Amino acid sequence: MSVHLVTGDDPVLRAGALGALLGELLDGDDPTLALEDHEVPARGAGEGDGGGAEARQAVVDEVLNAAATPPFMTTRRIVVLREVGLLAASEIDGILRYLEAPLPTTALVLVAGGGRTPKSLEQEVKRAGTVRGPEATKPADVLARELAAAELRLQGDAAKVVLGHVGNDAGLIPGVVDTLSSTFGPGASLTTEQVVPYLTDSGSVPVWDLTNAIEKGDVAAALGALHTMLTVTSPLQPKPMHSLQVLGLLHSQYRKLLALDDPEVRSAEDAAAALGGRTSPNAARFRLRQARALGSDGLRQAFDHLARADLDIKGERAIPEDAVLELLVTRLAELSARAGGGRPTRGERLRR
Repeated sequence: MSVHLVTGDDPVLRAGALGALLGELLDGDDPTLALEDHEVPARGAGEGDGGGAEARQAVVDEVLNAAATPPFMTTRRIVVLREVGLLAASEIDGILRYLEAPLPTTALVLVAGGGRTPKSLEQEVKRAGTVRGPEATKPADVLARELAAAELRLQGDAAKVVLGHVGNDAGLIPGVVDTLSSTFGPGASLTTEQVVPYLTDSGSVPVWDLTNAIEKGDVAAALGALHTMLTVTSPLQPKPMHSLQVLGLLHSQYRKLLALDDPEVRSAEDAAAALGGRTSPNAARFRLRQARALGSDGLRQAFDHLARADLDIKGERAIPEDAVLELLVTRLAELSARAGGGRPTRGERLRR
């Protein structure tokens, strides 16, 4: 096939998939002769210098011109266009026309990134060529693949430590394994003590790490997740979360619980309907259990804590924002712990 789309949310894993594809396409050809690499400029960049939409159109025109040119001194021409998610639907017409009859001697490689890939472009690539992505995306799967490729083994809790360190950013794992491989060599079997010194950049965590820890009444885990959210930058989280973002997600969580504090909500199906039908009954069951554990009084206390934190973050008492959130998370987790830590009832345990 002469048209390819490389997908993937994590830019590191996506780059790995792109590298593997380019290796296949080059098949021994000299990349300096066969490969052209282009990138869509960011929206709004350099507007005063003729950038923005004009710059994006110029890059698309260059790519199309290269794709329509026969190769010179190589078996094929490979043209790469990165960050196609930055292109608006109105900016891909030329690419769509090219895909109707692509040049057989050109491999056009479109790489996701910068935003959502236009749906019409993705559909046309599926019709005319192939879609490729990372072979593994879950952190545990990526770690297993990287360790196998490097011929390394982790003993005891070492793998768990690595996964806890990278969090949601599976793209950090190849770098960790490369470092361990270059340090200890193939065939090494490493302990936690040997691995820990090489864990440098932490990964981001999904927001549910914070809300789950609060629900379980685990203050230490909740504060750890909060600290990561407020400080860590990574390929998946280019900027740390703002304190108001964290407060907003906690407000959202407790608003959902409040919607379930109703005697008419008796089952998981009732709970899913009360939440607007945007969650499955199975997922709604856990929120219903937490709402029942907290009860009306517990929810009232939770909203008192949220309201107090909202005022303090906005400057009423000149308390540092991180201290405000730490106190809020501690109070909410302790509230859940007193309510039973969101543990399933005896009836729920028997049904499992």
